[in-house]
Amino acid sequence: MLILAHGQKKAIEEAEKMKDMQVEVIASSKEKNYASVPEIPAVETDIDYLHITTNNTIEGTCYFTAPTTNGVPVVADMSSNILSSEYNVADFGLIYAGAQKNIGPAGLTVVIVREDLIAESLPGLPSMLDYKLQAKNGSMYNTPPTFAIYVAKLVFEWIKELGGVSAIEAINREKAALLYDYLEESTLFSSPVEKAARSLTNIPFVTGNPELDKKFVSEATAAGFVNLKGHRSVGGMRASLYNAFPIEGVTALVAFMQKFAENEGEK
Repeated sequence: MLILAHGQKKAIEEAEKMKDMQVEVIASSKEKNYASVPEIPAVETDIDYLHITTNNTIEGTCYFTAPTTNGVPVVADMSSNILSSEYNVADFGLIYAGAQKNIGPAGLTVVIVREDLIAESLPGLPSMLDYKLQAKNGSMYNTPPTFAIYVAKLVFEWIKELGGVSAIEAINREKAALLYDYLEESTLFSSPVEKAARSLTNIPFVTGNPELDKKFVSEATAAGFVNLKGHRSVGGMRASLYNAFPIEGVTALVAFMQKFAENEGEK
């Protein structure tokens, strides 16, 4: 098995715990401080699968299409941007995603798996990880989280009424553009992410001064803009624009950032 390092340190650590599992990181943008998504070299056809994380919530980068792998199945963790951008599902062997970002309450996981990949189960595989067993039992091998599934149903209906994932993506691109356009204009705030790799979902930004970053987070929190502090591993600020976040919220945030920048002497 090969794993592509893109916002998936924990995935690599967990895979390495498996007995007889060979893990190889074939691409990483670590040398660029994860400011971009790495280019994927040619994939050997004798590997089991290639694992990617489509959206990196910490660094704010994203793969908008599946990599080309010469027929090797692509396994994707889409927990943070499932249903926020259109993907060709047929390009993936397996997609898995926690519901807590764009679908519903934490505790529900969505798995989309190609039928030929669940034809056989590995000997000794725990039942809860056996997708063949889960499929055979209609995803009800154990008692399912019924409330979380019901909320997911309501969210799916809401997205369909809007026009589907393509409509949601258009809204998300409009939301993200408001913030990215301001960051391009500002002389105080900036985006640390290369343009081609910028996430629509998680948008980090910085002033270049850690103390000023702290001041901004403090004043933003006091003004009602909560959870803008960047991940502890990278610092700065981060705005998370998941599907349910309204465009009015982005407009208000940009207005607050403009006022803060003016107070700090931005011209």
